[in-house]
Order: sequence, then structure tokens, then C-alpha cells
Amino acid sequence: MKILSRYVFREITSSALLGIFLATFVVFLQSPAKKLLEILVRTSATPQLGMKLFLLAIPPLLPLTVPFGVLVGILIGLGRMASDGEITAIRAGGASSRLVTPPVVVFCLLAGSVAAMASLWLTPYSVRTNVRVINRMAAEQVTAQVLPRVFSEDFPKKVLYVGDVKPGPPDVWRNVFMADTTPAEERPMIDGKQMEGPKITIAQQAIAVPDVKHNRIQLRLRNSSAHEIAQNGEGYHSQSPTSDQVLDVSPPPEVTGKRLSGMPTPELYRLVKKAARKSDEGLEARLELHTRIALPFACLMLGLVGIPLGVQSRKGGKSSGYVTAIFLSFFCYYLSFITLTGMARRGAISVELATWLPNAVFFVAGVIFIARLERPGDRDILGTVRVLLSAVWHKIYVRPAQAAREVSSSTGSRIMMFQILDAYVLSQFLFYFVVWLASFVALAQTYFFFELFGDIFQHKIPLTKVFTYLFFLTPKLIYDTLPISVLVGVLVTFAVLTKNNEVTAFKACGVSVRRLGLPVIILSVLLSVGLFAFDHYYVPAANLKQDALRNEIKGRPVQTYLRPDRKWIYGSGSRIYYYKIFDTTENVMVGASVYEIDPVTFTLRKAISAERARWQPSLRTWIFENGWSRDLRGTKETGFTNFQVKTFPELDEPPNYFIKEVKQDKQMNYIELQSYIRDLKQSGFDTVPLQVQLHKKFSMPMFALIMAMISVPFGFLVGRRGAMAGIGVSIAVAMAYWGVDKFFEQLGNVNHLPPAVAAWAPDALFALAGTYLLLRMR
Repeated sequence: MKILSRYVFREITSSALLGIFLATFVVFLQSPAKKLLEILVRTSATPQLGMKLFLLAIPPLLPLTVPFGVLVGILIGLGRMASDGEITAIRAGGASSRLVTPPVVVFCLLAGSVAAMASLWLTPYSVRTNVRVINRMAAEQVTAQVLPRVFSEDFPKKVLYVGDVKPGPPDVWRNVFMADTTPAEERPMIDGKQMEGPKITIAQQAIAVPDVKHNRIQLRLRNSSAHEIAQNGEGYHSQSPTSDQVLDVSPPPEVTGKRLSGMPTPELYRLVKKAARKSDEGLEARLELHTRIALPFACLMLGLVGIPLGVQSRKGGKSSGYVTAIFLSFFCYYLSFITLTGMARRGAISVELATWLPNAVFFVAGVIFIARLERPGDRDILGTVRVLLSAVWHKIYVRPAQAAREVSSSTGSRIMMFQILDAYVLSQFLFYFVVWLASFVALAQTYFFFELFGDIFQHKIPLTKVFTYLFFLTPKLIYDTLPISVLVGVLVTFAVLTKNNEVTAFKACGVSVRRLGLPVIILSVLLSVGLFAFDHYYVPAANLKQDALRNEIKGRPVQTYLRPDRKWIYGSGSRIYYYKIFDTTENVMVGASVYEIDPVTFTLRKAISAERARWQPSLRTWIFENGWSRDLRGTKETGFTNFQVKTFPELDEPPNYFIKEVKQDKQMNYIELQSYIRDLKQSGFDTVPLQVQLHKKFSMPMFALIMAMISVPFGFLVGRRGAMAGIGVSIAVAMAYWGVDKFFEQLGNVNHLPPAVAAWAPDALFALAGTYLLLRMR
């Protein structure tokens, strides 16, 4: 390669690699990363295996992110050369600006080869390997997570309740209640009588040792008793069971990947040849095959369009390059690709036309623009496009900055926060902040669409419903990515100011770097408050709608919010309810049983069983029909009553106590979530993950401020290297933030840390780091 070609090649490579890395990181955070961390925390995976799983999650993302990064590199690299007059120097030397085309095309072909390797070979391999590794890890674990004060149904034909868990090894359980729900016909007879109902085992303490090899838990009980009832309540059997028992654990559910996405490309090609062209299987296979081949070509097609746009750019720098790349790749290429493939799934157009038409259009446009590259701008289509983009740029960036300066200047105020420099710094920060926030949201929406690609076709979902889903998904994406957008916006703002020697000018006028960062810090406080209000008033309602639409796209049944299928409930007193069926319309429990436990000794002191229990609002208690009650002291029966109709005034839990509303934490604000946790916790449901999310309702918005505290010092430190160095540092800080945050969250979910510590520890760590860096600023 000649000197000029090598220069151009180097110029676009660094920006392209950074764009690919940034896009891959943002998309990776949306779904694969959280699932992987949950698996790693809940299992005893080695660091090597964890790294392998993370690497396997990257190839499926590259066919989407590599073309975007290539376009970013071309626009930023060539745009920098144009803005610095180097393109003009080439023309002044008697050469055409088309000289930059060969090295750019070579770079596009190399990047396309990487994307093709990821699409045709690495992605199917990673999907298959990932499923196999996860299933092997799950099979090697005792998967039941025993949490205190929760009815666990992870055991075959057994229900377990533990009042308190003292982590080991070995684990020590206190106040153990275990019910054997084996059907009556499968249980042995005692004294010639057939036992019915669950066999109840109660123990003050149990030492639990996991047996990973046999997927079970070895129990040694202390101060225990077992209770069984004969059919019709005519006989009662109790004993002190053997101290050593075995608790089998349900086999872990097997993870399955999508069949076509994990199929090797040669095998997929043979399926396309074999399957009927108009069959559902044949159509889906053709779409999968052509998508794998067509997406890597986007590197070249977007590159051809990016060459004239980069060469013709005059100002705007790296930020305008990102804006243009987002517009061309996501709103032009990927959106048209999505729309056309949706039409192909409905049979409106052929698969070949749908997958290859965007490439063809961009190829023709690129060739035309490059051919007319040297024509005067006022007689060229590309010149018109450039004028339009410049007008938009002027409107969204230049004009607000000028207006802010004019307002500050006209007031003549010398109040600290209303000086010209504050308006100048804030206008720069707000522009970069909005650009990056829009970029992250667009990247995530594109990923989610391609993730649902097969479901949209399989369940014949119209595109209008898909776009409605993406619309209601946007608030959640804004909530998730706003702190990182603050981080990148601040870093880029101060990096650019430092590189352009504007910070030196401010210092010469007696303005310290802390004073320069103050308006951004104060605005970040407002953003944190606004983020909390946004989550409190708007995000939960939007999440309800987007979750319902996602379930419909996935072909899942309509969500049932009232859930009466939890048959074991801890009452408001020291008693446990069990029923076979709960009729929510009549407020009737069928096959009802109540076990009253001594809270001091944790021994069974009363058992009630009836065919039916009906709620009587006027008496505010349950009316039990055709049953019996027994008074107990340890394993001895001290009283027995047979009844046709009887009430027990102390049993005053109303029907809504037993019917729990199933919601996700993201569908509630903190007041609703707090009430929901209190209700579930009283009834013996697992609320630990919800408690973590309750504290994160407060800790998450604070990260907008904490990110600003960290990024302000970093912005001045890396400023001499420019905006790209700021972006690179922001990616490193964001990765560290995400890793620490998700790691502590998963530790809290499995009860290894208190919920408050799990939610607030990342804030504390990064706030301390930010405070230290701010104090160290010279």
C-alpha cells in the first residue's frame, strides 16, 4: 500500500474498532450479560469457564455491530481529514479525493470477512456450545436454593419451609417444616390403614449437606416429629423419624437454543435445498441462511456510502460521525432490512429480495455518490444531502449553544451558575449526552428486534405491533442507559475542551477545573432526581404494556396476574395453610388443612382438616365443613373432634391473603413494590430478589450523579488525547460499573448479601472513587 493508503487505513481503523467495541458492549448488556452472570453466581463455575461463556456470547452480536463500527470509522476518519484540510491538500496536489476509496474498500472487505466468519461459523458454533456448557454446569449442581421463610417446591413430591438458614459448610436450618405430597395410593399402609394427605415432618434443627454427585441434600434432623393421617381422619400416626434423611432435588431444566440459529451453515444449506419452498420450515430456513450471508455485506455497502459523506464533511468532528452512522445504519439500513424481511415472512415478497434489496440500494447509492464526488456541491445530489445534514447539525447543536451564550451575555448576571462558561459547558455536555443516549437506545432496539425475529414470523405478528412494543420498550432503555450516557457525555465534553486548549484558557482567566465541572455535577443531580421520578411515574406503566406485547410476540399465554396455585401459605399467626384447590369466584378452599405450630418449641400443637372451607364475610372467618381437628403435644394426641360444620375464630386470614398478584419489580414503583414485598413475605414467598430491586429503585438513579463525579476528573486527565480517548475510557469505566453492579445484584438474589448491601455497594464503591478523584484534581 502506498503512503496515502496506509495513512487512510490507520486513520479509520482505530475509530472503527472503538465503534465496534462500543456497539457490542451496549448490545451485550441488554440480555446475554445478565443471564450469564446469574448462571455463574448460582453455580460453582471456574473463572476459565465463566470467561468461555462470556466469549461465546460475543459472536452472535458481531454481524450487527461490525457494519456499524465500520461506518463510524470511515465517517470519523475521513471527516477528520476533511475538517483539517487534508482532503483539500490532496486536491491541491492535482489528485482526486477518490484516492481514499481503495484503502477504505480494503478495510470494508476485511471487516466484512470478520463479520462473515462470525455469522456463518462462529455464531452457530457459539449457540450450540453455549447450550451444551450451561446444561452441563446445571447438571453438576444441587440446584435447589433453600431460602429462609420461603416455601420451596424444588424437590420431587416434597415442600420445604425453613425458618432460618445459617450458611455453612455445613448449612444449619432452624424450624424446618417438610411436607411429603406423594399420592395416597403410592404410600405404604400403616396398621392396615391407608394414609392420606401430606406427611408432615417438623424439626427444630437440621444440618444440611449437599450431595452434588447424586443431586440431593443429606439431612440430619434434631428434635423432630412426623405426622400422618389415615383416610377420613379415622386414624392418626405420629413418630420421631430417623435423624438421617435424604432430600432429592429436582433435575435442572434443560436449556434449549433455537434450532436454526445453532445449525451449522452447510447443514442449513442442505435443509434449504431439501425443504419445500413455501413451507414454514423452508421459509424460515431460507431467511436464516440469506440473513447470515447478507448482513456481512453491509460492511462494504455502508462503507461505499460513508466515503463521500466523510470526504464532504466540513465540521462537526467525531460526534457528527456518530450521528450520521446511527442514522444510516439503524434508521436506514437495519430498519429497511427489518421491514422487508417482515414482508417476506408474510409472503408479500420473496426472501431473496427482502434480504438483499437494502444491500443493492446502498451499493447503487454509494457508486453514484463516489462517481459524482468531484462535482460542485450545488449541482450534486450528495451536496444536497450534505447541506441538509449540515442544517440539521446547525439546528440541534450550533444554534442551542449560541442561544445559551446570548442569554447568558444579555442578562449580565454574575451569579456563579449563570455565567457564560456555564452555558457553554452545559450546551456541549447536553449535546453529547443526547447523542449517546439516542445511540444506546437505537442499538438496544435493533438487538431486541433481531432477537424476536423468529417469533415474529412464527406467530405472524404485524410490524405495527412490533414497533408498538419497541415504543413502550424505549422508557426502560432510557432508564437503563442514562447513567452511562452521562459518563460518556462528560468525558467527551471535557476531553474536547482540553484538547482544544480551552481549559488552559479558562485556567489563565482564574477559573479552576473544579469550577468548570460544577455545572455538570449540578445538572447530574437534577438528572438523578428526574430519573427517579421517571421510574416512579412513567416507566412501570410502559413496562406493563411492553411485557404484554412481548408475551404476545413470543406466543405465550396472556399473563395471569392473580395466582391461586401456591397451595402452601404461611398464615398471619404461627400456622401453615394447605389446600388442593382454591375457587376464587366462591372464595372456597377444597381439601383444606391447617397446621398450628408452637412458635417457641416449633412443634405441632394442632391440625385441622376439612373437605371444604368457605369464607363468611359477616363472621370474618372460615367455615370448615366435613372435617376434624386434633390437639397435639409432641407426638401424642391430646384431643380429637369430628365435625360437619365448625368455625375457628382465630383463622381470620381473608381470601385475598391466599390469592397473590404476580408482578415484576419493573412494573411497580417503589411504593407498590414495598407493599407487594410485605404481602408476599408474610405468606412465605421468596422476596429476596424483589428486596434487592426495591433498594435499586433508589440506588440506580444515583448512578447518574456518581458517573459524573468519576468522569469529570477522567475527562481532564485524558483530554490531550481527544474525544476518542474519552470514549475509550468511558467504555472501561462503564464495563467496571456494570460488572460490579450485576455481580452484587446476583449475590443479593441468592441471599449471599443483605439486599440493601447488594443494591448500594456499587454506589458506595464508585462514589468513593469519584470523591477521591475530584479531591485529587489540581
